[in-house]
Amino acid sequence: MKNETHPDYHPVIFKDGEHEIVTRSTMTSKNTREVDGVEHYVIPVEISAFSHPFYTGKQKLVDTEGRVDRFMKRYNLSTQEEKEAAGAKGEEGADE
Repeated sequence: MKNETHPDYHPVIFKDGEHEIVTRSTMTSKNTREVDGVEHYVIPVEISAFSHPFYTGKQKLVDTEGRVDRFMKRYNLSTQEEKEAAGAKGEEGADE
C-alpha cells in the first residue's frame, strides 16, 4: 500500500446545539475536548440530522406564490381536502 495516499483522520466532536456526534473526520479545529482520555477536535455545525426539519418531522411546505395551487390546476389534480369536500357535497345532493 502506498504511503500518504489517504487523508489523516482525527477524533472529532460535531456539536449541534445540545447534541454532540463523536466520530472521526479529516476536519480540525482550535477547540479541543478530552473524551475517555482522547483529545477530540470540537467543530460546531449549524444543521445536522438532530435539527434539520426533514429529519425531525417538523417540515413545512412554504408556498408564498401559490405554486402548488397552480400546479394542481394545470394538471387538473385536486388536493385531499377538495376530494373530501366534493364527497360531502355529493352526499348532500343524494338526499334531495
